[in-house]
Amino acid sequence: MSRPPTGRLFRTDGGSDLVLSRTFRAPVEDVWASVTEPERTARWFGPWEGDAAPGATIKVRMVHEDQEPWIEVRVDACDPPRRLAVSMTDGHGAWRMELLLSEAGGVTELRLVHHLATEDGIGEVGPGWEYYLDMLTAARDGSPAPDFGDYYPALKPYFDGLPARA
Repeated sequence: MSRPPTGRLFRTDGGSDLVLSRTFRAPVEDVWASVTEPERTARWFGPWEGDAAPGATIKVRMVHEDQEPWIEVRVDACDPPRRLAVSMTDGHGAWRMELLLSEAGGVTELRLVHHLATEDGIGEVGPGWEYYLDMLTAARDGSPAPDFGDYYPALKPYFDGLPARA
């Protein structure tokens, strides 16, 4: 892996937010399509099906996870092309996340915010999000897909040692 980790940890009233980011030389609408259209999410995260309206639940196939499970994801908020908030529950617990997009000068920043009730397991979660965001980058620019082995366990100490900021 050539990119240094981008994860940062911020304290909140409800726990902590793990924030990771990537930038793309592309309009915000194009990056939004990469994270919301099923045929494009299939290239880096997994396809999804269902009605993706706020309050609805969709099914997402986790094609880069063992056994490629389908999981249910609730769309909590959707404000195209700036904000997507989702939540889900799986064998590892409850997950609440947001994708926040902003554009300036033809460059779009994507921030993934994982709202954490506890920082337990951050050494596993952080490397996973770095991997998925680099998968998105590779899908967008046509570069080879990264190898998860370059992220975990190599980045675990970085994430375990993140200082929380106010």
